[in-house]
Amino acid sequence: MVPQTPVPTTTIGTPGAANAVRLVLLGSGELGREVALEAVRLGCEVVAVDRYESAPAMALAHRRHVLAMTDEAALRAVLEEERARPCAALIVVPEIEAIATGVLQELEADGLRVVPTARAARLTMDREGIRRLAAEELGLPTSPYRFCDSAEELEAAVAALGAPCVVKPVMSSSGKGQSVVREVGGAAAAWTYAQESGRVGASRVICEGFVAFDYEITLLTVRHAGGTSFCAPIGHTQEDGDYRESWQPQPMSAAAAARAEEVARTVTDGLGGWGIFGVELFVRGDEVLFSEVSPRPHDTGMVTLASQALSEFALHVRAILGLPIPTDGDGRVPLLGPAASAVVLGPDELGEHDAPGYRGAGDALAVDPSVELRLFGKPDTRPGRRLGVALARGGDVAQARERATAAAALVRVEG
Repeated sequence: MVPQTPVPTTTIGTPGAANAVRLVLLGSGELGREVALEAVRLGCEVVAVDRYESAPAMALAHRRHVLAMTDEAALRAVLEEERARPCAALIVVPEIEAIATGVLQELEADGLRVVPTARAARLTMDREGIRRLAAEELGLPTSPYRFCDSAEELEAAVAALGAPCVVKPVMSSSGKGQSVVREVGGAAAAWTYAQESGRVGASRVICEGFVAFDYEITLLTVRHAGGTSFCAPIGHTQEDGDYRESWQPQPMSAAAAARAEEVARTVTDGLGGWGIFGVELFVRGDEVLFSEVSPRPHDTGMVTLASQALSEFALHVRAILGLPIPTDGDGRVPLLGPAASAVVLGPDELGEHDAPGYRGAGDALAVDPSVELRLFGKPDTRPGRRLGVALARGGDVAQARERATAAAALVRVEG
């Protein structure tokens, strides 16, 4: 059994030397890039791994590997190669879901440290694993659901749960393969779309009955050497299961906020380990329903780059290393003030294109002195691909959102 409270990293050495603290990022997109940046700032050695060359975090890494992380043999070979290199501490940091988590579990049992744990990576990669843990083992309220292995089973699930339903591959993320079935006859098309668009190929799907909720939030929850701490709730909008805007703080009743923290603490305690967790919740009045959890920084948490002195990425790295997490008297991470994020997407008319260019950065930054822009440096674009994010602060959430969306709209992606 791997300890749920890892020994803190008390000494940070020199990258490339035998005393280095080495973080191996499994996933090196925009979220991984921000984690790499925070780790490098603290003197860690960073190894970036992803399925494609020139992934965003690779520009900051001391070393890189390109491989399909669902390939067990390839993943094992890279991790064994990194373990063979001298260092004081080797920490594997999964940053995406599509990983051969069985390899992580085997190597963890052999002494390799995985953040937060290999079990957490396995359970949250698979929507079935985390839903059964939350609903059936921990007793948390969720939407009604069924798992299906065929179009026929999905049709029966839609009939039982009632249309509309949301259909998602059990192994996918960021809305890949997700669709809404508005009548029983649409089940076959939803099944086909899930099989063709999911990130890990053909798989089971989860069919979820619609929940009438007032809003949904991400509650960033940090498990660290000093206990469990919470960030202010993040509100967000999604399109096809992928986030478009986020803002912090999301207004909530005191009762709903307390219940959200209770649910988040329960599920993250059930997963164990140290690091940040993005807990997604539906809120209806004072009632809170569990939706999903990511044991890593969350895309909606990009807003914390503007809203908090320590972003979710800084919090993640601090927690991983056993360093202090500053909180207020109630155990919450301090908020600088209302802030918002809005994404910059690859335009439909550009299609698929290598080496995209960006115009309008100056116009975007001129919207307001609080506006910041993050362009991810991805090597190519396609319609709807997330290529950057605009961040803004304001006197209230509405003003911050207005500034962020205005800035994002001024960035033009070109071939």
